[in-house]
Amino acid sequence: MAPSDPGSTHRLVEYRVRAARITDVDRLVALSSGRLGSRAPGQLDAADVLRQLVFLPHASVLVAERRREIVGGAVLAIRPSVRAGGYVGTIDLLVVDASAEVDVVTELLVEEAVRSAANKGCATVEAQQPDEPAEQAQWARLGFVPLDTRLARRTT
Repeated sequence: MAPSDPGSTHRLVEYRVRAARITDVDRLVALSSGRLGSRAPGQLDAADVLRQLVFLPHASVLVAERRREIVGGAVLAIRPSVRAGGYVGTIDLLVVDASAEVDVVTELLVEEAVRSAANKGCATVEAQQPDEPAEQAQWARLGFVPLDTRLARRTT
């Protein structure tokens, strides 16, 4: 049955990706449980760093919402690179709640991060290469190719 059929058990959920607000940081940290690592003495904790990144022009903090509930997030950090011939955006964090449609939300967040990187003058977007073959295949579907220990995609 097609999803629009009244008897269909599959429901289409609409997701929205937007720039994060300071009030979104705690939920993003909760979704990231364990992925943010531990901090050394004297360093800011992950929530404090994310709060700063929300306001910095050389970063984009994005969240995905479903019915006004945050179900995913991504952090894009931008740095200059002589090797890349300009700026490089790095997807530093990508998290999706398991209750969401993980592949759909991942694609939405990555595409918005790439769009943001292009708007900020980046020539390339990079991400850490995952260990799981299924995740590697998903990044490949999104246009990323292996580059050393990272994945990369041109913005244009």
